[in-house]
Amino acid sequence: MAIVETRAVTKVFKVGTPGAVNNVDLVTEEGEFLVFLGPSGSGKTTLLRMIAGLEVPTSGDILIGGDV
Repeated sequence: MAIVETRAVTKVFKVGTPGAVNNVDLVTEEGEFLVFLGPSGSGKTTLLRMIAGLEVPTSGDILIGGDV
């Protein structure tokens, strides 16, 4: 079972603008190490904030330990 899984996660802050995070799918299994790399403004912090529960995705699901 995946420890952290995202399914088509998208975050849009203002309607009509490009999303901060667009359609992200990832699966992290127990014992794995995951690193997000990218330029400024690419959505790394926003994705981490959604996984931590500090931001709500516009669409998609985030599962931790199999629970939404």
